[in-house]
Amino acid sequence: MKIAIYARVSKNDESQTPENQLLPLREFARSLGAEVVEEYIDFASGGSSDRANFLRLLDDSAKNKFNLLLIWSLDRFSREGISNTLGYLERLRRNGVAIKSLQESWLDTRDSGIGQLLLAIFSWVAGQERQRIKERTVAGLKRAKEAGKILGRPAGSKDKKRRRKSGYNMRWAEDKQSSPLKTPVSAS
Repeated sequence: MKIAIYARVSKNDESQTPENQLLPLREFARSLGAEVVEEYIDFASGGSSDRANFLRLLDDSAKNKFNLLLIWSLDRFSREGISNTLGYLERLRRNGVAIKSLQESWLDTRDSGIGQLLLAIFSWVAGQERQRIKERTVAGLKRAKEAGKILGRPAGSKDKKRRRKSGYNMRWAEDKQSSPLKTPVSAS
């Protein structure tokens, strides 16, 4: 059996690291007695398929590079909702690739039946979580704007090293001189 591992984190910084997923997934693969032939890692939202290594994974599945894909959890694989997630899983199945989740023991597409029903339900749950994140973000931005916060990047500012992130506000050193920083606004 040839195994591939897929890991995804939303941000590429110290606060999130794919190693938290990769180390247990590698150990899981060893426990199955199989060879890990490829690891696919993305630093992007799961709400879109526009992830370089995710797309490469799908292409490689068609080339029979692996026959089992290990993931941390379904929401790390996709948060695009039922139809898209099931479409990816069907594409993998047609290419002879099963998918198994480390955190969700029920998710093993090598076994049909109740697993497919649960997969549809949890794909929907992952899509709903993405929608809630979006709603919280919009509510936080709206509240910040109503409180008079300046949102976004000042016109013409391109120096990322000089900017300071503060909640949803993005301030630069030049802005600091003209007005004091206000307390960051949280969306939760």
